[in-house]
Amino acid sequence: MRSTVRGEGNMEGSPSAKRKKTTNPLTREANITGWIFVSPMVIGFTALLMVPLLQAFYMSLTDWPLLGKSKFIGFDNYAHIVSDREFWRVLGNTFYFAAGLVPLNITIALLLAVLLSKSMKGISWFRTALFVPVMTSLIVWSIVWKYMFATDSGFINQILQLVGIQGPAWLYNPHLAMPAVILTSVLKNVGLNMVLFIAALQQVPAHLYEAAKIDGAGRFTQFIRVTIPLISPTLFLTIIMTVIGSMKVFGQIYVMTQGGPGSSTKVMVYYIWEKAFKLFEFGYASALAYILFFLIMAFTLIQWTLRKRWIFHEN
Repeated sequence: MRSTVRGEGNMEGSPSAKRKKTTNPLTREANITGWIFVSPMVIGFTALLMVPLLQAFYMSLTDWPLLGKSKFIGFDNYAHIVSDREFWRVLGNTFYFAAGLVPLNITIALLLAVLLSKSMKGISWFRTALFVPVMTSLIVWSIVWKYMFATDSGFINQILQLVGIQGPAWLYNPHLAMPAVILTSVLKNVGLNMVLFIAALQQVPAHLYEAAKIDGAGRFTQFIRVTIPLISPTLFLTIIMTVIGSMKVFGQIYVMTQGGPGSSTKVMVYYIWEKAFKLFEFGYASALAYILFFLIMAFTLIQWTLRKRWIFHEN
Protein backbone atom coordinates (compact mmCIF):
# COMPACT_ATOMS: atom_id res chain seq x y z
CA MET A 1 0.00 0.00 0.00
CA ARG A 2 2.71 2.47 0.91
CA SER A 3 4.69 1.72 -2.22
CA THR A 4 1.59 2.15 -4.31
CA VAL A 5 0.75 5.45 -2.71
CA ARG A 6 4.31 6.60 -3.02
CA GLY A 7 4.41 5.59 -6.66
CA GLU A 8 1.24 7.51 -7.36
CA GLY A 9 2.68 10.52 -5.57
CA ASN A 10 5.83 10.28 -7.65
CA MET A 11 3.76 10.12 -10.82
CA GLU A 12 1.83 13.18 -9.83
CA GLY A 13 4.98 15.06 -9.03
CA SER A 14 6.92 13.90 -12.07
CA PRO A 15 8.14 16.50 -14.63
CA SER A 16 5.93 15.04 -17.38
CA ALA A 17 2.84 15.43 -15.21
CA LYS A 18 3.75 19.01 -14.38
CA ARG A 19 4.41 19.69 -18.05
CA LYS A 20 0.98 18.37 -18.96
CA LYS A 21 -0.67 20.48 -16.30
CA THR A 22 1.12 23.63 -17.45
CA THR A 23 0.78 23.14 -21.23
CA ASN A 24 -2.77 21.86 -21.49
CA PRO A 25 -4.46 25.15 -20.51
CA LEU A 26 -2.24 27.08 -22.90
CA THR A 27 -2.90 24.62 -25.71
CA ARG A 28 -6.63 24.73 -25.04
CA GLU A 29 -6.57 28.53 -25.00
CA ALA A 30 -4.57 28.63 -28.24
CA ASN A 31 -7.04 26.25 -29.91
CA ILE A 32 -10.00 28.33 -28.80
CA THR A 33 -8.34 31.51 -30.04
CA GLY A 34 -7.57 29.89 -33.37
CA TRP A 35 -11.14 28.67 -33.81
CA ILE A 36 -12.46 32.14 -32.95
CA PHE A 37 -10.35 33.68 -35.72
CA VAL A 38 -11.29 31.09 -38.36
CA SER A 39 -14.93 30.77 -37.31
CA PRO A 40 -16.21 33.51 -39.71
CA MET A 41 -14.63 31.68 -42.64
CA VAL A 42 -15.84 28.27 -41.45
CA ILE A 43 -19.38 29.53 -40.85
CA GLY A 44 -19.48 31.33 -44.18
CA PHE A 45 -18.05 28.33 -46.04
CA THR A 46 -20.57 25.99 -44.42
CA ALA A 47 -23.64 28.22 -44.68
CA LEU A 48 -22.98 29.74 -48.10
CA LEU A 49 -21.27 26.87 -49.93
CA MET A 50 -21.60 23.43 -48.36
CA VAL A 51 -25.27 23.70 -47.35
CA PRO A 52 -26.38 24.99 -50.79
CA LEU A 53 -24.28 22.30 -52.50
CA LEU A 54 -25.93 19.56 -50.46
CA GLN A 55 -29.36 21.11 -50.99
CA ALA A 56 -28.75 21.30 -54.73
CA PHE A 57 -27.69 17.66 -54.83
CA TYR A 58 -30.87 16.65 -53.01
CA MET A 59 -32.91 18.76 -55.44
CA SER A 60 -31.21 16.96 -58.34
CA LEU A 61 -32.73 13.72 -57.04
CA THR A 62 -36.26 15.10 -57.01
CA ASP A 63 -38.98 16.41 -59.26
CA TRP A 64 -39.01 19.90 -57.76
CA PRO A 65 -41.57 22.25 -59.35
CA LEU A 66 -41.99 25.89 -58.43
CA LEU A 67 -45.42 25.22 -56.96
CA GLY A 68 -46.50 22.05 -55.26
CA LYS A 69 -44.63 19.37 -53.38
CA SER A 70 -41.34 17.89 -54.47
CA LYS A 71 -41.17 14.20 -55.32
CA PHE A 72 -38.08 12.04 -54.79
CA ILE A 73 -37.23 10.28 -58.07
CA GLY A 74 -33.65 9.13 -57.45
CA PHE A 75 -31.31 9.41 -60.42
CA ASP A 76 -34.06 9.80 -63.03
CA ASN A 77 -32.97 13.35 -63.81
CA TYR A 78 -29.45 12.16 -64.60
CA ALA A 79 -30.81 9.33 -66.73
CA HIS A 80 -32.94 11.83 -68.64
CA ILE A 81 -29.90 14.06 -69.25
CA VAL A 82 -28.16 11.21 -71.10
CA SER A 83 -31.06 10.95 -73.56
CA ASP A 84 -31.65 14.72 -73.80
CA ARG A 85 -30.61 15.82 -77.30
CA GLU A 86 -30.77 19.47 -76.30
CA PHE A 87 -28.23 18.79 -73.54
CA TRP A 88 -25.71 17.32 -75.96
CA ARG A 89 -26.20 20.25 -78.34
CA VAL A 90 -25.69 22.68 -75.48
CA LEU A 91 -22.64 20.79 -74.25
CA GLY A 92 -21.15 20.97 -77.74
CA ASN A 93 -21.76 24.73 -77.81
CA THR A 94 -20.02 25.06 -74.45
CA PHE A 95 -16.96 23.19 -75.71
CA TYR A 96 -17.04 25.26 -78.90
CA PHE A 97 -17.00 28.47 -76.88
CA ALA A 98 -14.17 27.21 -74.64
CA ALA A 99 -12.13 25.95 -77.60
CA GLY A 100 -12.39 29.34 -79.27
CA LEU A 101 -11.91 31.51 -76.20
CA VAL A 102 -9.05 29.84 -74.31
CA PRO A 103 -6.36 29.68 -77.07
CA LEU A 104 -7.29 33.13 -78.39
CA ASN A 105 -7.29 34.73 -74.95
CA ILE A 106 -4.00 33.17 -73.84
CA THR A 107 -2.23 33.90 -77.14
CA ILE A 108 -3.29 37.54 -77.35
CA ALA A 109 -2.59 38.14 -73.66
CA LEU A 110 0.91 36.68 -73.99
CA LEU A 111 1.72 38.69 -77.11
CA LEU A 112 0.48 41.90 -75.48
CA ALA A 113 2.49 41.13 -72.36
CA VAL A 114 5.67 40.66 -74.40
CA LEU A 115 5.09 43.99 -76.14
CA LEU A 116 4.21 45.89 -72.95
CA SER A 117 6.60 44.28 -70.45
CA LYS A 118 9.49 46.62 -71.27
CA SER A 119 9.95 49.95 -69.53
CA MET A 120 9.09 52.66 -72.03
CA LYS A 121 7.70 56.15 -71.77
CA GLY A 122 3.90 56.10 -71.74
CA ILE A 123 3.69 52.30 -71.60
CA SER A 124 1.55 52.45 -68.46
CA TRP A 125 -1.21 54.20 -70.45
CA PHE A 126 -1.42 51.28 -72.87
CA ARG A 127 -1.52 48.79 -69.99
CA THR A 128 -4.30 50.74 -68.32
CA ALA A 129 -6.31 51.01 -71.53
CA LEU A 130 -6.14 47.26 -72.08
CA PHE A 131 -7.06 46.52 -68.47
CA VAL A 132 -10.06 48.88 -68.28
CA PRO A 133 -12.47 46.34 -69.93
CA VAL A 134 -11.73 43.91 -67.09
CA MET A 135 -13.15 46.43 -64.60
CA THR A 136 -16.12 47.29 -66.81
CA SER A 137 -19.48 45.74 -66.00
CA LEU A 138 -20.06 42.60 -68.06
CA ILE A 139 -23.65 43.58 -68.79
CA VAL A 140 -22.68 47.05 -69.99
CA TRP A 141 -19.86 45.63 -72.09
CA SER A 142 -22.18 43.08 -73.70
CA ILE A 143 -24.86 45.70 -74.45
CA VAL A 144 -22.32 47.95 -76.16
CA TRP A 145 -21.02 45.12 -78.32
CA LYS A 146 -24.55 43.98 -79.13
CA TYR A 147 -25.20 47.38 -80.70
CA MET A 148 -21.80 47.33 -82.40
CA PHE A 149 -22.75 44.02 -84.05
CA ALA A 150 -26.18 45.33 -85.10
CA THR A 151 -27.07 44.50 -88.69
CA ASP A 152 -27.96 47.92 -90.17
CA SER A 153 -26.77 50.60 -87.77
CA GLY A 154 -23.95 48.70 -86.06
CA PHE A 155 -20.53 50.31 -85.93
CA ILE A 156 -18.78 47.27 -87.39
CA ASN A 157 -21.07 47.02 -90.43
CA GLN A 158 -20.84 50.77 -90.99
CA ILE A 159 -17.05 50.48 -91.10
CA LEU A 160 -17.37 47.61 -93.59
CA GLN A 161 -19.69 49.69 -95.77
CA LEU A 162 -17.01 52.36 -96.06
CA VAL A 163 -14.84 49.85 -97.92
CA GLY A 164 -17.70 48.49 -100.01
CA ILE A 165 -18.47 45.37 -97.98
CA GLN A 166 -22.01 44.49 -96.98
CA GLY A 167 -21.82 43.40 -93.36
CA PRO A 168 -23.68 40.26 -92.29
CA ALA A 169 -26.31 39.90 -89.57
CA TRP A 170 -23.73 38.88 -86.98
CA LEU A 171 -25.96 37.92 -84.07
CA TYR A 172 -28.71 36.43 -86.25
CA ASN A 173 -26.50 34.08 -88.23
CA PRO A 174 -26.08 30.62 -86.64
CA HIS A 175 -22.50 30.42 -87.95
CA LEU A 176 -21.42 33.92 -86.86
CA ALA A 177 -23.21 34.46 -83.55
CA MET A 178 -20.87 32.30 -81.46
CA PRO A 179 -17.65 33.75 -82.96
CA ALA A 180 -19.03 37.23 -82.23
CA VAL A 181 -19.67 36.31 -78.59
CA ILE A 182 -16.20 34.73 -78.34
CA LEU A 183 -14.56 37.88 -79.69
CA THR A 184 -16.52 40.01 -77.22
CA SER A 185 -15.46 37.79 -74.32
CA VAL A 186 -11.80 37.78 -75.36
CA LEU A 187 -11.63 41.58 -75.55
CA LYS A 188 -13.37 41.81 -72.17
CA ASN A 189 -11.00 39.59 -70.18
CA VAL A 190 -7.69 39.52 -72.06
CA GLY A 191 -6.33 42.35 -69.89
CA LEU A 192 -6.33 40.22 -66.74
CA ASN A 193 -4.14 37.50 -68.21
CA MET A 194 -1.97 40.17 -69.81
CA VAL A 195 -1.20 41.70 -66.40
CA LEU A 196 -0.34 38.28 -64.96
CA PHE A 197 1.99 37.57 -67.88
CA ILE A 198 3.68 40.96 -67.55
CA ALA A 199 4.41 40.24 -63.88
CA ALA A 200 5.85 36.84 -64.81
CA LEU A 201 7.96 38.18 -67.66
CA GLN A 202 9.53 40.82 -65.44
CA GLN A 203 10.76 38.08 -63.11
CA VAL A 204 12.76 36.26 -65.81
CA PRO A 205 16.50 36.85 -65.16
CA ALA A 206 18.14 38.94 -67.89
CA HIS A 207 21.37 36.93 -67.80
CA LEU A 208 19.55 33.91 -69.24
CA TYR A 209 18.75 35.87 -72.40
CA GLU A 210 22.37 37.02 -72.58
CA ALA A 211 23.56 33.41 -72.31
CA ALA A 212 21.11 32.37 -75.02
CA LYS A 213 22.40 35.14 -77.32
CA ILE A 214 25.97 33.96 -76.79
CA ASP A 215 24.88 30.46 -77.79
CA GLY A 216 23.44 31.90 -81.01
CA ALA A 217 19.74 31.71 -80.14
CA GLY A 218 17.46 34.15 -81.93
CA ARG A 219 14.50 35.94 -80.39
CA PHE A 220 12.00 33.24 -81.26
CA THR A 221 14.27 30.52 -79.87
CA GLN A 222 14.80 32.57 -76.70
CA PHE A 223 11.06 32.92 -76.32
CA ILE A 224 10.45 29.19 -76.73
CA ARG A 225 13.46 27.91 -74.78
CA VAL A 226 13.80 30.53 -72.05
CA THR A 227 10.64 32.61 -71.65
CA ILE A 228 7.96 29.92 -71.92
CA PRO A 229 9.58 27.49 -69.42
CA LEU A 230 10.18 30.20 -66.84
CA ILE A 231 6.67 31.65 -67.01
CA SER A 232 5.02 28.22 -67.26
CA PRO A 233 3.59 28.37 -63.67
CA THR A 234 1.77 31.58 -64.58
CA LEU A 235 0.73 30.08 -67.91
CA PHE A 236 -0.70 27.10 -66.04
CA LEU A 237 -2.65 29.39 -63.71
CA THR A 238 -4.10 31.49 -66.53
CA ILE A 239 -5.13 28.41 -68.52
CA ILE A 240 -7.00 26.94 -65.55
CA MET A 241 -8.77 30.22 -64.78
CA THR A 242 -9.68 30.82 -68.41
CA VAL A 243 -10.99 27.28 -68.93
CA ILE A 244 -13.15 27.48 -65.81
CA GLY A 245 -14.45 30.90 -66.84
CA SER A 246 -15.26 29.72 -70.36
CA MET A 247 -17.28 26.80 -69.04
CA LYS A 248 -19.36 29.14 -66.87
CA VAL A 249 -20.15 31.79 -69.50
CA PHE A 250 -23.63 33.26 -69.16
CA GLY A 251 -23.86 37.06 -69.13
CA GLN A 252 -22.69 37.61 -72.71
CA ILE A 253 -25.04 34.94 -74.02
CA TYR A 254 -28.00 36.28 -72.07
CA VAL A 255 -27.54 39.86 -73.24
CA MET A 256 -26.36 39.40 -76.81
CA THR A 257 -28.13 36.34 -78.22
CA GLN A 258 -30.50 34.75 -75.64
CA GLY A 259 -29.05 31.42 -76.74
CA GLY A 260 -30.01 31.98 -80.37
CA PRO A 261 -30.39 32.03 -83.22
CA GLY A 262 -32.07 28.70 -82.65
CA SER A 263 -29.81 27.01 -80.12
CA SER A 264 -26.52 27.93 -81.76
CA THR A 265 -25.20 29.90 -78.76
CA LYS A 266 -27.04 28.16 -75.94
CA VAL A 267 -24.40 27.03 -73.41
CA MET A 268 -24.59 25.03 -70.19
CA VAL A 269 -25.17 27.82 -67.68
CA TYR A 270 -27.80 29.42 -69.91
CA TYR A 271 -29.50 26.03 -70.28
CA ILE A 272 -29.48 25.59 -66.49
CA TRP A 273 -30.98 29.06 -66.04
CA GLU A 274 -33.62 28.34 -68.68
CA LYS A 275 -34.68 25.09 -67.03
CA ALA A 276 -34.76 26.60 -63.55
CA PHE A 277 -36.20 30.08 -64.02
CA LYS A 278 -38.20 29.83 -67.26
CA LEU A 279 -39.52 26.27 -67.12
CA PHE A 280 -39.27 25.96 -63.30
CA GLU A 281 -37.74 22.48 -63.45
CA PHE A 282 -35.48 23.01 -60.44
CA GLY A 283 -34.66 19.33 -59.97
CA TYR A 284 -33.52 18.89 -63.56
CA ALA A 285 -31.62 22.18 -63.45
CA SER A 286 -29.80 21.05 -60.30
CA ALA A 287 -28.79 17.82 -62.02
CA LEU A 288 -27.45 19.84 -64.96
CA ALA A 289 -25.52 22.06 -62.54
CA TYR A 290 -23.86 19.02 -60.98
CA ILE A 291 -22.94 17.69 -64.42
CA LEU A 292 -21.26 21.02 -65.17
CA PHE A 293 -19.53 20.92 -61.77
CA PHE A 294 -18.04 17.50 -62.45
CA LEU A 295 -16.99 18.51 -65.97
CA ILE A 296 -15.10 21.53 -64.66
CA MET A 297 -13.53 19.41 -61.92
CA ALA A 298 -12.47 16.79 -64.46
CA PHE A 299 -10.80 19.36 -66.72
CA THR A 300 -9.05 20.94 -63.75
CA LEU A 301 -7.78 17.59 -62.45
CA ILE A 302 -6.52 16.63 -65.91
CA GLN A 303 -4.58 19.86 -66.18
CA TRP A 304 -3.28 19.45 -62.64
CA THR A 305 -2.09 15.91 -63.42
CA LEU A 306 -0.33 16.92 -66.63
CA ARG A 307 1.37 19.97 -65.13
CA LYS A 308 4.53 18.05 -64.18
CA ARG A 309 5.25 17.33 -67.84
CA TRP A 310 5.65 20.94 -68.93
CA ILE A 311 5.81 23.26 -65.92
CA PHE A 312 9.26 24.46 -64.90
CA HIS A 313 10.25 23.66 -61.26
CA GLU A 314 7.70 20.82 -61.04
CA ASN A 315 9.13 17.45 -60.03
